[in-house]
Amino acid sequence: MRKGLVAANWKMNGLSQSNDALLDAIISGLKVVELPEGAQAETLICPPAIYLQQVREKLEGSWIQLGGQNVHPAKSGAFTGEISAGMLSDTGCTHVIIGHSERRELFGETDRFIAEKFSAAQSCNLIPVLCVGETQAQREAGSTAETVLGQLYAVLGHAGIDAFKQAIIAYEPVWAIGTGLTASPDQAQEVHSLIRKTISEQDESVGEQIRIIYGGSVKAANAATLFAQPDIDGALVGGASLVAEEFVSICASFAG
Repeated sequence: MRKGLVAANWKMNGLSQSNDALLDAIISGLKVVELPEGAQAETLICPPAIYLQQVREKLEGSWIQLGGQNVHPAKSGAFTGEISAGMLSDTGCTHVIIGHSERRELFGETDRFIAEKFSAAQSCNLIPVLCVGETQAQREAGSTAETVLGQLYAVLGHAGIDAFKQAIIAYEPVWAIGTGLTASPDQAQEVHSLIRKTISEQDESVGEQIRIIYGGSVKAANAATLFAQPDIDGALVGGASLVAEEFVSICASFAG
């Protein structure tokens, strides 16, 4: 059985005092979440880089893991404002988000650059959470599969199939991020199944074990129906991760 993952992407939100209150509520809330026998789920929190140390200290002694929101492919150098994989690892991160649509669209990150980030993360023993997804225009044009697989193949071609033994894929339809719209369980499952099939065609065992999570306006109200799909292994949660009750409820949906 694949172990589920619920990851919180705080994006550019939070201040020291509110972070403490949010984390206290999440940690205490998750202590009472009981998963059914055989169910497995991990929790990951990805705060802004400036608060990584604060969050690390708050999470100490808990089972919640720490992740970065972004990484630069270079090990070091004249890249003002950037953060390296080694720095993330040194700060206690186990994961890092790669290729989020906001990085692709707002900051012009190319498939090639994202592939380089993917490999840089793994070189420092970080697990990359590789985001792929289509815009509304691409979906309406019938090019969802072409878009998503193009983003996936860029990393496969650069890093190779073996690299996906230690990676997570997050399908995040761009049209559903922060819009209140959510892909229906069937729509999400269709793309998740396509991704798994594509990975399996290169290595069946990797395709079977890789975790593919969904991101796009995930809330407590829709989490259980999404998680019930056979190829959806969890969620990358944005806005709802900033509300402790919502985030805990999403994690608890694995017990549904």
